[in-house]
Amino acid sequence: MKWEGNRESSNVEDRRGSGGGGGGGFGIGGRSIGIGTVVLALIGWGVFGINPLTTIGVLSGGGSPAPTQQGPAKAPPANDAGAKFVSTVLASTEDVWTDIFTKGGAQYRAPRLVLFTGVTRTACGTGQSAMGPFYCPGDQKVYLDMDFFNTMSRQLGAPGEFARAYVVAHEVGHHVQNLLGISGKVDAMRGRISEREQNAMSVRLELQADCYAGIWANHSQQAKSWLEQGDIESAMNAAQQIGDDKLQREATGTVRPDSFTHGSSAQRVRWFTQGYKTGSVQSCDTFQAGSL
Repeated sequence: MKWEGNRESSNVEDRRGSGGGGGGGFGIGGRSIGIGTVVLALIGWGVFGINPLTTIGVLSGGGSPAPTQQGPAKAPPANDAGAKFVSTVLASTEDVWTDIFTKGGAQYRAPRLVLFTGVTRTACGTGQSAMGPFYCPGDQKVYLDMDFFNTMSRQLGAPGEFARAYVVAHEVGHHVQNLLGISGKVDAMRGRISEREQNAMSVRLELQADCYAGIWANHSQQAKSWLEQGDIESAMNAAQQIGDDKLQREATGTVRPDSFTHGSSAQRVRWFTQGYKTGSVQSCDTFQAGSL
């Protein structure tokens, strides 16, 4: 991936080494959506029989927001290669979604990307590294502990720069859903439908974010021609490695489709590919799709 030399986003906030605002008293409240949340959740499900949604509170609608970090936001160091990479990817998502929204007669409001280690305060409660990268609609920020990228490479079998870019683009996809009112409509249904139906809605939400990541890949490649041989395959491999079925099988030896919250490996690959091939928001309507 030929990313060096491209524009970097100024919407990056570096909380690493600042203590992050952790401590007790800040449970997860509101709703945060993360690409890696199922990894921890499945451990709780396999050992204790706790539903993944309950384990980490990702899809809980209640609770009071935690106070966000006070004081001026700090930018990452200029010589931090990892931060430069995610800043460059974020800048590309800003360009792509600004163009798509503008052509649709709307204005795109870019999210901020918060880099942290361990724990950090968010408008959705306390964000933790164990949750993996996640998006909080309460403050419209994407939260990322970049150690997750090491986890992807060493534990999940998903190495590569474009696999990391896919992670960022997926979380930005959740921001797009928030701006379009999609995630709000899904949240409004919670408590009125069964747990199984909630899981199914979560799967559709996550697969749409995968599809939106594919849209970004399509448009960014058209604009920059920065993808190299194997990059798309790297992203598709990442999508496959974090499928619910694969993670459940590795964690417990069994697969329970009714408990899926992010979608199977095949589904995640399919919807990323759908977005990449079409580059069309309309093609990513997972909620109207008869088959995922």
